[in-house]
Amino acid sequence: MHTQRAKYHLGQVVRHRKHPFRGVVFDVDPEFSNTEEWYEAIPEESRPVKDQPFYHLLAENDQSFYVAYVSEQNLVADYSGEPVDHPDIPDLFGAFNDGSYELHFQLN
Repeated sequence: MHTQRAKYHLGQVVRHRKHPFRGVVFDVDPEFSNTEEWYEAIPEESRPVKDQPFYHLLAENDQSFYVAYVSEQNLVADYSGEPVDHPDIPDLFGAFNDGSYELHFQLN
């Protein structure tokens, strides 16, 4: 059995390694769990391997807010100390402290 441990945690602020956006982790898949159509839409030379954690982010860039699905290999921790302004953050998270948001819910 292959066990993969996620590098980033729920509520943590991260940024994309190649594209100009950042976001808050609100869910983690231990390996790729999106559609094959979504995966095939990524240019072949840029496609991440499926056997790694993938993160659901409340993301923002200079133009908009959205939900992003990003492989671990394409993320880095954001140490800017700046909060993310995504409008859905208050629905899932509490206060912003030390680069992370407090969870509004209990994990099992």
